[in-house]
Amino acid sequence: MSRRVLLLGAGLVAPPLARYLLDHDVALTIAANNPERAHAIGAGRARVVQWDAGDDDALAALVGESDVVVSFLPASMHAGVAKICVAAGRSLVTASYVSHEMAELDGAARAAGVTLLCELGVDPGIDHMSAMQVLDEARARGAHAELFRSYCGGLPAPDANDNPWGYKLSWSPIGVLRAATRAARFLEDGEVVELPAARLQDVLVELDIGEHRLEGYPNGDSLDYRGPYKLEMAHTLLRGTLRWPGWIASTRALDALSLLDDAPLGEAGSWAALLRDIGGIDGARDLGDAVATRLGVAADSALLERLRWLGLFDEAPLPAGASTRIEALAAQMSARMGFAPGERDMLVMRHRFGFVERDGSERTELADLIVYGEPGGDSAMARTVGLPAAIGARLLLEGQIDTRGVLRPLGPSIYQPLLAELAEHGIALEHTVL
Repeated sequence: MSRRVLLLGAGLVAPPLARYLLDHDVALTIAANNPERAHAIGAGRARVVQWDAGDDDALAALVGESDVVVSFLPASMHAGVAKICVAAGRSLVTASYVSHEMAELDGAARAAGVTLLCELGVDPGIDHMSAMQVLDEARARGAHAELFRSYCGGLPAPDANDNPWGYKLSWSPIGVLRAATRAARFLEDGEVVELPAARLQDVLVELDIGEHRLEGYPNGDSLDYRGPYKLEMAHTLLRGTLRWPGWIASTRALDALSLLDDAPLGEAGSWAALLRDIGGIDGARDLGDAVATRLGVAADSALLERLRWLGLFDEAPLPAGASTRIEALAAQMSARMGFAPGERDMLVMRHRFGFVERDGSERTELADLIVYGEPGGDSAMARTVGLPAAIGARLLLEGQIDTRGVLRPLGPSIYQPLLAELAEHGIALEHTVL
């Protein structure tokens, strides 16, 4: 049986995937624009090819030499990769949401006998699989769900939570920032609620998960999952994000300051100059006071301290290579919010289910997951994204996933073996009936 996998990208979540596949006798090729990092990930056991995203001819050749492709490229690039995979008759695994463009490839993928297995990371990924396992078990006993709330977040572990933002980067900084601009749509007590990103703080909740008190807020369009999760009878449906307290207020401030958009940087040479340009702030006025007034907070508030700590009031040059405000901010966060050697991250997930049983009684269940990174080793984010994708690729290689077209990991033929194997790696949710 041919066992050749092409990994596109050599980013933060790639090492556990590469190690898993190599340990399972897979011939792995890593194609990336950073061959030095790719060689480190492959540890001398993988073939490394320097490949620049956008070189479709080179990509088509690499795909043709492989049996399964795993894309850890930016989400916007997955559909282009998928088209090449479909043309070559090769299956694909990604950890990103199914975009409209990806969904449109379903018919072509079926016709080509190809599986485009998407949303196979942690969020989305483990969240889908663990939720569907509980929901399917409930349906099998004759119950139906009236309530489903699910939150997930990647955070610094408490021992590494030492900056005013309560956040450190374990995945793409620009992805983090773009997520902060996403509007929310969810179902609450039978009513559809639609909120722009600027109002997410209105529905902020505090959650105690394990020993941690976190804040949760809705993320994206939760109603997209009403059909796939078979929650047509639910009156409450919300999928959201977890952060240490203060994060949502901070990102709302960045948005209010127009730093989360794609506007060009213009002639501003420093953060202080940029904020003055954006806000029309006179050079003689104290910048911190002016920003505090614009945001409606005290000049000595914790929020202003976070902005000051991030360097947004400094006269230092803007990050080199950035051409837009959000790119500059992502680079600034990368420079200030990285994990120091030996520090741990943490992945936290909470599902809350409200069931009506066959006999009419009510039942509330919680399913919690807390995974810590390994000091000096893999981060929790890398493990919980890389391992599901790796297991999915192996299952495709071995023919254990034989459904074609664009898939999410929502069916038992996918989630049962994946969750069972993840549990062997110490990644398993703890279930509680209240």
